[in-house]
Amino acid sequence: MKPSAKVFFALSAIFLTALALPSPRGSAAGDTNWPQWRGPEGSGVSAEKGLPEEWGEAKNVRWKTPLPGKGHSSPVVWGKRVFVTTAVEGPVVPGAKPAEHKIEGQVWKHPDSVGADRRHTFKVIALDRDTGRVAWEQTAWEGTPYDDRHRKSSYAASTPATDGKMVFAYFGTEGLYAYDVSGKPAWKFMPGKVGTLGMGAATSPVLFRNLVIVQADEEEGQNSFIVGLDKKTGKEVWRTPRKVQVSWATPLLVNTGKRTELIASGTETVISYDPATGKELWRSKGLESNAIPSPVATAGHDMVVVSTGFPAKLAYAVRLGASGELKDADIVWRYTKGTAYVPSPILYGDYIYLLTDKGIMTCLDARTGEVKYEGGRPPVPATFTASPVAFDGKILLTSEDGDTFVIKAGPKHEVLRTNSLGEPVYASPAMAGGKIFIRGEKHLYAIGRAAK
Repeated sequence: MKPSAKVFFALSAIFLTALALPSPRGSAAGDTNWPQWRGPEGSGVSAEKGLPEEWGEAKNVRWKTPLPGKGHSSPVVWGKRVFVTTAVEGPVVPGAKPAEHKIEGQVWKHPDSVGADRRHTFKVIALDRDTGRVAWEQTAWEGTPYDDRHRKSSYAASTPATDGKMVFAYFGTEGLYAYDVSGKPAWKFMPGKVGTLGMGAATSPVLFRNLVIVQADEEEGQNSFIVGLDKKTGKEVWRTPRKVQVSWATPLLVNTGKRTELIASGTETVISYDPATGKELWRSKGLESNAIPSPVATAGHDMVVVSTGFPAKLAYAVRLGASGELKDADIVWRYTKGTAYVPSPILYGDYIYLLTDKGIMTCLDARTGEVKYEGGRPPVPATFTASPVAFDGKILLTSEDGDTFVIKAGPKHEVLRTNSLGEPVYASPAMAGGKIFIRGEKHLYAIGRAAK
């Protein structure tokens, strides 16, 4: 199973963030945690009220803390702690070089691949949610990485996950690391050589009951797998091989009411697994393009939506609860434009919102795929790596320039406000405890209303 040159030759802007996630339903009222990529269930939706809708460098910024190194992973929040990962680049190491990559039998190196010739330090950092003070900092790994990363991306592109007791940080080939919330190392898991064609890893761990689950798709797919590890010990509970070439999407947990499904996107196939055992439930034809955006679903919808933005543009909805090889009748709708190469879509209420990497939005009826609007544009030209998040009838789109456009949710596109931090942003925001947390290129910001 060899990757198509057509698919991979233009992997030039690849995930510069962790995209990619967990599960479908919006957070319960009163939730104060944002425990993994895109929040409580991987939806990107918060049930919090009273979050600020306006901010800037001198307005509603409760604190601003400098972060070392470079990271595109999102912050995660539990209680009074905020956790982030970062990669600190060191000097060139003589003789160090990345893994060799081949496309259709020919040795190949992406022109924007960098990093594996330098020493790096991968860190996990905990901050106080209310003050931004660094509570602890741990070095997970040091050395020269197995593979390169895209020059625009980071070796810390995968968002960590926490259950309030443990914190799990994934760095691809360089390992998955578990700490208790006080910063004490618990265990590590080394997945083996997970080649990424010199683009770097971006899929994030997801949590299910006593398990932490990682999707490890590599190069040509001969050694790809998805694995469930015991949270306390790091021992493998199950491992399922996947003949799926390298991907960067995070799998999504979806509770159908009758069972929980783990949806894993991919080029060749989209597969649903039983998250407790790793047993395959169903599969459908894959995206036939780079699997970078993560699947989405929400409460009240009996379907999951998968998407891709390069080389093809495609989003389609799959009815949940099926088994075996899916039939045409299990595909509810398809839409073949308006999707992003990097940012994931968002399903909020009755609508799914797609956006391109330039922030051009499309709104579809989530159940039918009916187009509500196309071509909704940000007020200024921009490029987007962060995925959208939503709260209280509003959708936040944060550009690489650090501008956050507040979009009114619903079947009509309306930009309510533009907020700027004056610093580049590649990571997706988090929302918890009355604050919006935005990770800039150099700082972590906490946005919140002033105390009364």
